[in-house]
Amino acid sequence: MRFKGSTIFVTGGAGFIGSAVVRHLLRDTQARVVNIDKLTYAANLESLPGATGNPHYAFEQQCICDSAGLRKLFDKYQPDAVMNLAAESHVDRSIDGPGEFIQTNIVGTFTMLQEAVRHWRSLAGEKRERFRFLHISTDEVFGSLGAEGLFTETSPYAPNSPYSASKASSDHLVRAWRETYELPTLVTNCSNNYGPYHFPEKLIPHMIIRGLARDPLPVYGDGQNVRDWLYVEDHAKALTLVLEQGQIGETYNIGGRNERTNLHVVRTICDLLDDLAPNESGSHHQLISFVSDRPGHDRRYAIDASKLERELGWRAGESFESGIQKTVRWYIENKPWWRSILNRGYQAQRLGATG
Repeated sequence: MRFKGSTIFVTGGAGFIGSAVVRHLLRDTQARVVNIDKLTYAANLESLPGATGNPHYAFEQQCICDSAGLRKLFDKYQPDAVMNLAAESHVDRSIDGPGEFIQTNIVGTFTMLQEAVRHWRSLAGEKRERFRFLHISTDEVFGSLGAEGLFTETSPYAPNSPYSASKASSDHLVRAWRETYELPTLVTNCSNNYGPYHFPEKLIPHMIIRGLARDPLPVYGDGQNVRDWLYVEDHAKALTLVLEQGQIGETYNIGGRNERTNLHVVRTICDLLDDLAPNESGSHHQLISFVSDRPGHDRRYAIDASKLERELGWRAGESFESGIQKTVRWYIENKPWWRSILNRGYQAQRLGATG
């Protein structure tokens, strides 16, 4: 069985992608999972049903910028691997308040690397050979593509938002700690994720929830910005595969080969809501409106995942059409999950409208 006898730290394990990784590890492997999360606004332990009480699971509320706290956890659990997903991730929030992104994404990654190096150097023999530090990043570090082409692992970095700049910096830190201190690191850069348990401020859940409430569906600019959409459970499986079989020092791009314009995504959601949650007020398409674009809004992202597919044999299991149907259906059937977020005071309003 995969990861039998291994202890894996998952930072940000109460977040969207992190919780998918934790659920996958607990369901499909024998790893002992330690979920390290600060529990900021976007974290939600309710995204981990059944985890509490699982003998293979432990939760530690901990900020990754706190070296003393991290050191205690490394000493307590003696992990065999770190999957670093803890990050501030919402582009619009980074426009309004970049400081948190610099702190968590750059200083936090630096602190994790420092404590990981200290821990790794204390290991001996097979345990030292087996240790891995996997850093999970984004395709946004590469900037904006034109109408053609794909991001590859050798694409130059050209971040355009405070968020993507902070993630680019963290990627460079991880590579530097590999080259300078020989820490056995790997990096992944993924395209836009979507799926169950996605915090409501992101495009897809935002539009589903607003559509269910018959609220306007605001689309930035002309709606022709293109993203490559990756179902979050496919991403979780790719990450554990990279951790298990990836080559130290390598970068792997993870994408769904599902390029869609934002307007197409919103219209698809409207079609599904018309079918799955019809309303006597008429089609959900009537709710679409166009609003001013956000600053630094990259026109197109698209990932070339052929290295991961070729070298490790990974394939995305969901097309956009199958994945978005599962996602819309999940939000319809799991209203208590997202309503509890709204009830805690989260306002589904626009952020990042001004520079």
